[in-house]
Amino acid sequence: MKKISDVYKTLDEIVSAVEGCKIVFTNGCFDVIHEGHIRLFEFAKSLGDYLIVGINSDSSVRALKGYSRPVNSQEQRASVVAGIRFVDYCFIFNDSTPIPSIKKLKPSIHVKGGDYKVEDLPETEVIRQYGGEVVIFPFYRDFSTTSILDKIKRL
Repeated sequence: MKKISDVYKTLDEIVSAVEGCKIVFTNGCFDVIHEGHIRLFEFAKSLGDYLIVGINSDSSVRALKGYSRPVNSQEQRASVVAGIRFVDYCFIFNDSTPIPSIKKLKPSIHVKGGDYKVEDLPETEVIRQYGGEVVIFPFYRDFSTTSILDKIKRL
């Protein structure tokens, strides 16, 4: 049985552990985990040997989503993500984009949710430079953390 401490690592520890394997990477805030996230992780895991999840730090979430976010701290979010069976490793990153992490990890496949377009992602060029692929996971349903938080506010 895996433990959170076996999954939640530093990027350097992860790079050493997965060397030579087909790595699938995804990233995001993962502030309030919902069915869409789980389906994304399940899909991403099916594409390679290891699914690695980069989690935006609290400061990068605030920069992306505003002062009221994140709802959960980076450590809480990492613990929840680490507990998901499809996730092999996760780490927290402080950058505004995952590009520095991608350059270090060099995943074979980078997966993003259906609210993104390959050509609009700043990391696409970097991934293609070393022969990697960007895959968009289509929406399963219209799930978003923002819509969940809006629904809670209306209650």
